[in-house]
Amino acid sequence: MKKLGLLLVLTLLLIGVASVQAQDVVELRITWYDDGNEGAVLRTLLDEFEAANPDIKVTVDTVAYQVVLEQLPVQVEAGEGPDMARVTDFAAFRGEYLDLRPLVADAAYWEASFPEAVLGALRSGEEDDGIYGFPNQFTVSAPYINRTLFEQAGIEVPSDSNDAVTWEEWTAVTQEVAAATETQFAIAIDRSGHRFAGPAFSEGAIFFPGDGTVTIDTPGFRTMAETLIGWHTAGITPAEVWIGSGGSYAAAADFFINSQLVMYMSGSWQVGRFTNDIGDAFDWAVVPNPTGPGGSTGMPGGTVMVAFGDTEHPEEVARVMDYLASADALKAFTEQTLFIPGHLGLGEIDYQTENVNAKAALTAFVAEVPKLSEQAYQLQYGGQAFAINNPIRDRLTQVLTGELTLDEAVARIQQDVDEALAAQGS
Repeated sequence: MKKLGLLLVLTLLLIGVASVQAQDVVELRITWYDDGNEGAVLRTLLDEFEAANPDIKVTVDTVAYQVVLEQLPVQVEAGEGPDMARVTDFAAFRGEYLDLRPLVADAAYWEASFPEAVLGALRSGEEDDGIYGFPNQFTVSAPYINRTLFEQAGIEVPSDSNDAVTWEEWTAVTQEVAAATETQFAIAIDRSGHRFAGPAFSEGAIFFPGDGTVTIDTPGFRTMAETLIGWHTAGITPAEVWIGSGGSYAAAADFFINSQLVMYMSGSWQVGRFTNDIGDAFDWAVVPNPTGPGGSTGMPGGTVMVAFGDTEHPEEVARVMDYLASADALKAFTEQTLFIPGHLGLGEIDYQTENVNAKAALTAFVAEVPKLSEQAYQLQYGGQAFAINNPIRDRLTQVLTGELTLDEAVARIQQDVDEALAAQGS
């Protein structure tokens, strides 16, 4: 009887252990940053996923964008990264991604649904056909204006009647508006090499002459650099953005939101924030990128959702990625976050906003996409973006603080770019 009792106890213990094991949940982590409400939308989508997949729990670690840029590459290289992440520096993680091709339900769907330029930007070379992630949003840079200030000043918005307005013309007219309305600042651009590049290309800058080299010192680059310097010299732009940022990424969004700024060169990722933070305080609009010798071009961009090869749960990661990359999930994400879709086949987007300024802005950004130059696409997706953009940002800041002349800065930028590209083998 004692043996029978012991056997019964052991049997019950084994059943209990098996039951616990059957209920074990795989826990995955995503490193994420927010421009607006997209983290909240992602959480809603993941809640739906978890309800249908109770064996997987996904934790979203929301961090500052600077953490994604500076700390995440170190964590991933050390084998301490998350399972998935939202990134913008595609080249920083090449060789560290999880190849989803053999794991997702239908690799052909991924190839048909997302731009090859984006999928290719994650790959290590021509022989690499891996699928490592998907664009969960597309962005375009272009200027915003405070239309109410133009109306109060009694000054026509020049792009309302002329599609080919130059940066020189915009600088002059925004100064007139600022003076007439006693607005603190006329014009600004984010402290960002990416944001500077679009205007520089419009002014005729050519970074990629076609011989495999990268060239910084062209007349178009100097023209836009001199324009930026002129804004600071004249005191018509908030110095805090480029000079007072302490070396970190800085945007002029708060100045625009607070009606302290007439014109703001930024991008489509601000639409959601402006919808929430400006509300009906004033009318705002997106205007076409200014025109110059290089055309009228902003910069493409966006974020990519990627998976990392060090994950201990590749199959479960692939299930999450498959779900988030699905047309239904991406359509919901796009409509609720007010982004331009990164998916090629979502059809008509019903943006979830009643804000007429936001709807018009999104339409205006979509109209900018066909105008994007080949130089812009090559910079964004050629794997050299951060090696070029960061030195431009940092050295131009030194010009504005008086540490370098423009001639010295141009030479330093070229040296920095050459060294960075050599280090990454480009």
